[in-house]
Amino acid sequence: MGSTDFQSNEGTNPSTSMGPTQGLLSSRPESGIPVDRLRELWTRLCDMLEEQKSSSNLVRMWLRPCTPLGVEVGDRGELLVHVEASHDLGKTMISRNYQKEVEGILATQLGKPVRLVLSAKQTQASPEEFHLAPPPSHEEPAAQAAPVSALSFPSSASIAVQSFHPPQANNLIARYTFDNYVVGNSNQLAHASCVAVANNPGRLYNPVFLFSPPALGKTHLLHAIGNHLLSRNPAARVIYISAERFMNEYIESIQHKRMPQFRARFRDNTDLILIDDIHAIAGKEGTEDEFFHTFNSLHNSMRQLVITSDRPPKEIEGLAERLRTRFEWGLVISIQPPEIETRIAILKAKSESDDLYLPDEVATFLASHIKSNVRELEGVLTRLKAQASLTGAEISMEMAKTELMIAIPEESSNLTAEAILAAVARHFGLKLSELRATTRAKNISEPRQIAMYLIRKYTALGYREIGAYFGGKDHSTIVHACGKIERALDAGQDEIRSSVEAIQNSL
Repeated sequence: MGSTDFQSNEGTNPSTSMGPTQGLLSSRPESGIPVDRLRELWTRLCDMLEEQKSSSNLVRMWLRPCTPLGVEVGDRGELLVHVEASHDLGKTMISRNYQKEVEGILATQLGKPVRLVLSAKQTQASPEEFHLAPPPSHEEPAAQAAPVSALSFPSSASIAVQSFHPPQANNLIARYTFDNYVVGNSNQLAHASCVAVANNPGRLYNPVFLFSPPALGKTHLLHAIGNHLLSRNPAARVIYISAERFMNEYIESIQHKRMPQFRARFRDNTDLILIDDIHAIAGKEGTEDEFFHTFNSLHNSMRQLVITSDRPPKEIEGLAERLRTRFEWGLVISIQPPEIETRIAILKAKSESDDLYLPDEVATFLASHIKSNVRELEGVLTRLKAQASLTGAEISMEMAKTELMIAIPEESSNLTAEAILAAVARHFGLKLSELRATTRAKNISEPRQIAMYLIRKYTALGYREIGAYFGGKDHSTIVHACGKIERALDAGQDEIRSSVEAIQNSL
């Protein structure tokens, strides 16, 4: 679609085709582009962005509902494209995440510089639906409710908003219980605290804040609390939710004018809220504000909150100070990687639950080599089970060694951080200096995070040592990077998984 698509017929006056929107444009010179052609271009632009962007649902939510109003010529000869968003939030999201990209596409198609002039319909929502709830009367009385359009929201790349649908009752996974949680020195305090709050929610420790690197059992404990409480009191109102899902439901509720229902669900209709990976909302001011008031409402009415993160509150970069201090009101508990005895117990417990015979020497062998990640430990056992089932053979040391060589290549070679970094650089066509640089461009930051994840997995370096290797980054940055890649692999993100597997194969 070239710029010739938008040549108007001779004598066309675009202002006459605008109808009721004419008054929104000033009396600048005519552009020669009729509004119906502009709207056709806008539709094609949305089609193009939906095909190109992974966040196509956001394009559908914010850009497609807009109404192009008309085009006029600016003081410097640029084209002023007037577009009306469906509400203030839509205007804010477009201006922050899409404006430059939209202006570039329009300029290419129209053959002139373009400036997008955004406005918002003022009759689409009541003030109550597009303002945050006021703070509790006993605290921070000067902090008034702020319009959503004045707040910072996550970029389109950081959220994935789906069509609005009623949430599940509690989202609990029934198989995660205290009975099948293996307790050792590394997690004893966390387990005991969670049992205590499950028996006396809102009375002993509130909130409970659990933190650890990924795959050490935080999510298991959250579900176990909810399942235990419901087993004692089936009428209890329990919600398990990830912080990312909380953020997405918050945005959906604004979009669909359901904020009263959203607030009622999280503030009024729950006795226990279990929220996973709270670090995901750091820096998302609108979501932080909403969770702040939700926290206050629950805490003031002695209803229990249990929260997890991959780092302690004081190390969550970008987290609002008022949330940080609240997270530290109750118990802040670290879960450490399990010691070898606990790792052996985890393997034996899982093999028994799967009705699988696991020789003691094999359990000890696996636990001696897989040290920091329970999920990886269980993954090797799952593959051994599959192999035994397919071949009809009992699990043996030889079988375990083969699986371990696949899972942890350094057991058969002396991998170093330098070798891993070189393999990552070759795979992505980057220089070693680029991987160690501080740029946040995605084409470099994501490979860098993969390198951090693989170095952590395949070498004996700790988080602080890896941070020093990447120019002095603090250990929380490395924890965040490893957790992000771990979650992407768990979620089956094909692009990251294929890259990780290709690099591992090259090693």
